[in-house]
Amino acid sequence: MLEIKNLHARIAEDETEILRGVNLTVNAGEVHAIMGPNGSGKSTLSYILAGKDDYEVTEGEVLFNGENMLEMEPDERAAAGMFLAFQYPIEIPGVATMEFLKTAMNAQRKARGEDTLSIPDFMKRVKEAASHLNVSMDMLKRPLNVGFSGGEKKRAEILQMSLLEPKLCVLDETDSGLDIDALRIVSEGVNKLRGPDRAMVVITHYQRLLDHIVPDVVHVLSKGRIVKTGDKDLALELEKNGYADYIDTAA
Repeated sequence: MLEIKNLHARIAEDETEILRGVNLTVNAGEVHAIMGPNGSGKSTLSYILAGKDDYEVTEGEVLFNGENMLEMEPDERAAAGMFLAFQYPIEIPGVATMEFLKTAMNAQRKARGEDTLSIPDFMKRVKEAASHLNVSMDMLKRPLNVGFSGGEKKRAEILQMSLLEPKLCVLDETDSGLDIDALRIVSEGVNKLRGPDRAMVVITHYQRLLDHIVPDVVHVLSKGRIVKTGDKDLALELEKNGYADYIDTAA
């Protein structure tokens, strides 16, 4: 589903190179975890997949279901079925959460050739998904993310993901700022979306998230390259021994 070949990228403003030859293949039905020290390029990779303007790809390609993702605008990537859950979701005053959800869902449905949801059907889907994520209707009456705690923002992100039903889910350090209870709720929401037609890339520093979202494959990203790939036990090794050996490997 996702194939990244020899991806090199830099910050557009000052030409600082961040990614230095990333190769990654994620098949439908798989959950891949990407771990690595600060500054290794994990968030940069997620931003490039989403089409953030601040980064420039200098070499390589990214294929999403066989199509060149780098030639798509961010909205086209979303319409094709790509979703990015942000590490730090931003507040958007003036944009009603429910209106945002309805507009996003109907845009996705239109891209898939499906009919627009009626108001009753929309409300039923939102209430059902929200109940699983401990998202109250009071939260949904606020402007998007405005006044939300860190945990509420992350639950709202997973709610969006549940409703939009993307083919490729990229979670950029979703565990940041979550307490134990919030981490469990968010992880359960993610696990409900696992399936044979969906791929996930979970970016994290810590094993604790992977205790809940158990990956099929774990990669170590260091200095802009994937330097080690293994199964879920690799994450346990990293928790025990740290990244020192892999930082040296990437030099």
